[in-house]
Amino acid sequence: MSSHDQRRVVVTGVGLLSPLGLGAEPTWAGLMEGRSGVGPITRFDTEGYASRIAGEVKGFDPLQWVSKKDVKKSDTFIHYGVAAADFALRDSGLEIGDSNRERVGVVIGSGIGGLPIIEETHKTLLKRGPSRVSPFFIPAQIVNMAAGQVSIRTGAQGPNSAPATACTTGLHAVGDAFRLIQTGRADAMITGGTEAVISPLALAGFASMRALSTRNDEPEKASRPWDKDRDGFVIGEGAGILVLEDMESAKKRGARIYAEIVGYAMSADAHHISAPDPTGGGAARVMSKALEDASLDRQRIQYINAHGTSTGLGDLAEVAAVKQVFGEHAHRLTMSSTKSSTGHLLGAAGGLEAGILALALAHQTLPATINLDEPDVEADLDFVPHTPREVDFEYALTNSFGFGGTNGALIMRRVS
Repeated sequence: MSSHDQRRVVVTGVGLLSPLGLGAEPTWAGLMEGRSGVGPITRFDTEGYASRIAGEVKGFDPLQWVSKKDVKKSDTFIHYGVAAADFALRDSGLEIGDSNRERVGVVIGSGIGGLPIIEETHKTLLKRGPSRVSPFFIPAQIVNMAAGQVSIRTGAQGPNSAPATACTTGLHAVGDAFRLIQTGRADAMITGGTEAVISPLALAGFASMRALSTRNDEPEKASRPWDKDRDGFVIGEGAGILVLEDMESAKKRGARIYAEIVGYAMSADAHHISAPDPTGGGAARVMSKALEDASLDRQRIQYINAHGTSTGLGDLAEVAAVKQVFGEHAHRLTMSSTKSSTGHLLGAAGGLEAGILALALAHQTLPATINLDEPDVEADLDFVPHTPREVDFEYALTNSFGFGGTNGALIMRRVS
């Protein structure tokens, strides 16, 4: 399919499950209030851990979406994905039936998958022997099962896949789904990321890397991208799922359209297993390629929902990349990190933030970077500190970067 034949792709449904609330509306409300969803970990005893805080999803009852017998047959990241997909489908009003099920697909990824159920099952193996390991253990924890369960529950028989690209997973999923519709391989996609690894092993692993904030006495202030006193990211959980559709089909059925996706790109740092390229080279390349994909002049970008995790190296590498790509325009655009409110949802972050970007365009309001009290000396851009900002803007970009040096950038535009 030539570029002239490529179809336009729009966001018609947003389903968010985050430390700020269950659903897109409470999550957006939390961002507009400048709240933090970070607090002390309640899932297990954290005595002896350097970091004892996280962005937990609160008040979630899987039985609203999954039967009692099936809850134990699937890890929490699957429950979150199913719930967020249900939110997104209800929001979109898209009905899946015999006439369209083969043209509706699912791309939902997870960076880590069912680590908590792996931990618990390993304990069972050691204490009670191999015969007591559940026959549902494997499908309960493999990364692709969120996409599989959503497909089974909705009847969507189109393309089905599950990227696992660390903290870029959710954005890559949305980008892949965008391509499938753009090139005519599907008419609609349910897509995004889901993650639920607030567990003893995950917390210990990230802490041993010295990647996590240890501001345990002030958890709500721990995630502070670009602030000179930042000391690491805060692990979070949840899901961000979107419904994407061919614009013509969406308009024909009278769907509400949040935004149009106009550009997507991927790149690699080829630098280090966990540290970003300090020059921002890979991040700069992916933003430049996304602009090329959108055939968009870089001066048109007015807002960036940044990766902005609150780590020393990562925050400044992203600033360096933005300056490389946008030059003097970098000081005229705005950039904020919603991870300051939600913590870092790892493989779900890109899906959550794509949903937030669509909402920002629809509401013409920029979420703030909370906890940014004194920016690092090299962080001299407009990060929308403390307070959301109503603006008139048309084009915006969101970034995600992951371990292994994998990068993604997605560009959206307002639809009048």
